[in-house]
Amino acid sequence: MPIPAFPAARTAAPGTVTPFAEPLAQHAALAVASRDGLVESIHYGSVIATASDGSTLAAAGDPLAPFYPRSSLKPLQAVAMVRAGLQLPAELLALTAASHSGAARHRDGALRILEMHGLTAHDLENSTDLPYGDAEREEWLRSGGHATQLTQNCSGKHASMAATCVINGWPVKGYLDPAHPLQQLVGRTVTELTGEELLGLSTDGCGTPLFALTLRGMARAFGRIAAASGSVSGANTHGKPDDAGTCPLVAEAAVGLAMRRHPDMVAGEGRDVTRFMRLLPGAVAKDGFEGIQLVGLADGRGIAVKISDGADRARMPVTVRVLEALGMDISPLSGIGTAPVLGGGRQVGLLQPTDFLSEPVNEAS
Repeated sequence: MPIPAFPAARTAAPGTVTPFAEPLAQHAALAVASRDGLVESIHYGSVIATASDGSTLAAAGDPLAPFYPRSSLKPLQAVAMVRAGLQLPAELLALTAASHSGAARHRDGALRILEMHGLTAHDLENSTDLPYGDAEREEWLRSGGHATQLTQNCSGKHASMAATCVINGWPVKGYLDPAHPLQQLVGRTVTELTGEELLGLSTDGCGTPLFALTLRGMARAFGRIAAASGSVSGANTHGKPDDAGTCPLVAEAAVGLAMRRHPDMVAGEGRDVTRFMRLLPGAVAKDGFEGIQLVGLADGRGIAVKISDGADRARMPVTVRVLEALGMDISPLSGIGTAPVLGGGRQVGLLQPTDFLSEPVNEAS
């Protein structure tokens, strides 16, 4: 089924602003930042946790309102590419699903993907940017670097998109066009993994077609990816049998295992998503711009968080609160479950989740 055309409301002439047409989502207060006992800021948003069968375990706010998953869509895009024949070492498959920090290993990894398929950085069609990580950006600038497509945080995904075109004999030029066979495949794969129709189409910051979905659909997809990766052992993540003759991994398992085994390639050192996957074995996690966090657990449960004001600082504490409500041991995550509020270089307050899930989670409903 073809991807729907860009909605007319989102195709205004460059430089113009089109009024939004959707009603505002009914978000809930999910996190507060207090300073010396006074609430200073409130972050509203929506969350959902789904069971392995896709039913709802817990929710707050408006988790069925359409939203753009932004970079949290990358693991689903990676699944589509593996299904289309993309075979990469695990660390490079993790980079395919990454919003990387732009370290040397990330830049070199994107180049390796291109070179393996007879391509160069000139074949990339993503936007240019400096490295996303603070330390990586400072190092790059000190060395005389400037904004490039390779240092942009989505270059691993774009290198793999171009490579998938080579593998299938599709045109590399124009691979970001929604009508391109690659993007049509991605759309069908996203529909299958989320269990819902695409609710709209726009363009992500890097230039990739971006689908509107619901938090419930995305939570289901991440639960599926994590469960698939947790159901296999002793196999590699190339989609090929291992030495013991294990059957080829399904694409969901390959992507999930790659992300779990190489969380430093999914984000980078010092990033909370990398730390999260190291602290919670079996979990598959991916963040997205505008306050988005997705988590899949090895038993098939999924969590999706959207902070309505786009604040990055609130998404991880809210996610940890949901894990606690699901009965998970969150003690290893204590360092990212809250964040200090500073005054004069010392802690004078705290960013912490509210009790937005006031009832215990016992069963799917």
